[in-house]
Amino acid sequence: MRSPLTVAHRGYSAIAPENTLAAVEAALRSGAEYVEIDVHSTADGVPVVVHDATVDRTTDGTGEVASLTSGYVTGLDAGAWYSPVYAGQRVPTLDQVLDLLAPSHALLLLEVKGPRTRADVARIVETVMSRGLADRVLLQSFDEQVLHDARELAPELRRALLRDELDPDPVAAAKAVGAVSYNPYIPAVLGRPDVVAELNAAGLGCMVFTVDEPEHWRALTDLGVDAIITNRPAALRGWLSQP
Repeated sequence: MRSPLTVAHRGYSAIAPENTLAAVEAALRSGAEYVEIDVHSTADGVPVVVHDATVDRTTDGTGEVASLTSGYVTGLDAGAWYSPVYAGQRVPTLDQVLDLLAPSHALLLLEVKGPRTRADVARIVETVMSRGLADRVLLQSFDEQVLHDARELAPELRRALLRDELDPDPVAAAKAVGAVSYNPYIPAVLGRPDVVAELNAAGLGCMVFTVDEPEHWRALTDLGVDAIITNRPAALRGWLSQP
């Protein structure tokens, strides 16, 4: 049985503040095959790496990302909330993460947070394509319109459909947006484990989030998932390497 790939969720977020360059660096050192990050667009259209719609939880600032300028957002401290050791870590731009990732062998699982305008999606796609990194990026979103727009803008850029709950027909839902992978929340998979085989039989990947416990790693590995998205990439890789 093949082992699933390891995806570092929001970077190596168990040991560094999520979605910062420190977390991405740590994820690369862990040997994870994929680094997962989240992207929002600022009021002036710059893709920045932050999970929430607001900056309140993970920075020393306040407000909705979409209403703030990139200069304000990227000047915020995104590390002190996690630990004084990381004080001074800033909210990175997508450009900065791609620059850090480029010399490595890792792939990027890029979640576009929605809803987004087509112009936002175009800017994100162009940021990836201009670096020649299309073959190393899997763009995912809960927002189907994001995936439709990305397909029209850059058909060669691979896409994945994110889901908290399973669609009645996951295969059809993935194919409707031209996705190569269907990426569900772990409770949904454990509630209907045969979905993994259904997806694989249709030639679709299955990357499951967010999974931090060995008992669940075992269950998903036995089901044949393609990748496990985890806050603990080094621990998962160590577990997978055991005979």
